[in-house]
Amino acid sequence: MTKFAYIPKYTYEDYKQWEGRWELIEGIAYAMTPLPSIKHQSISQKIAEHLGTLLKNCKKCTPILPVDWKINDETILQPDNSIICYPLEDVNFITEAPTVIFEILSPSTATKDKVIKYEIYQEQKVKYYILVDPKTNSADILELKDNNYQKMLSTNTDNEKFSFDLEECIIDFDFSLIW
Repeated sequence: MTKFAYIPKYTYEDYKQWEGRWELIEGIAYAMTPLPSIKHQSISQKIAEHLGTLLKNCKKCTPILPVDWKINDETILQPDNSIICYPLEDVNFITEAPTVIFEILSPSTATKDKVIKYEIYQEQKVKYYILVDPKTNSADILELKDNNYQKMLSTNTDNEKFSFDLEECIIDFDFSLIW
């Protein structure tokens, strides 16, 4: 069995030199290739459009597409869709936790999203974590309560709306619009 001591560890300085899409988690590199499927991209685009419409009058919160979230020198993530409720600085990445993160599951990243990122997002105090499943056209909405995620809703054809209570606004997200 391979010992973890032999697995190479990388930092943000290494990460900046790489071509293609990568995430870095506790110094371990994760390739974000191949590019997501057409359905994955379509769902992400629809999430972004819906969030843009819902947040157009919210002065504090902004929807963003994948961007580097530099947690520290050894952990850089790229959530599929996010909402941040703080001023964006003129930098190439964010350093504070988003308020809402949507991760669209794909066969190559599902375990990472459901286990590793789940733990990181919970530790970093992301208020809402949404796991979107393109195979079943469903989503699990998790909310951070007492420092732990609790499942608030699993969407289905009968129940596809959820109200997100953001810092200065409440948005009613209709998941039926993203499929």
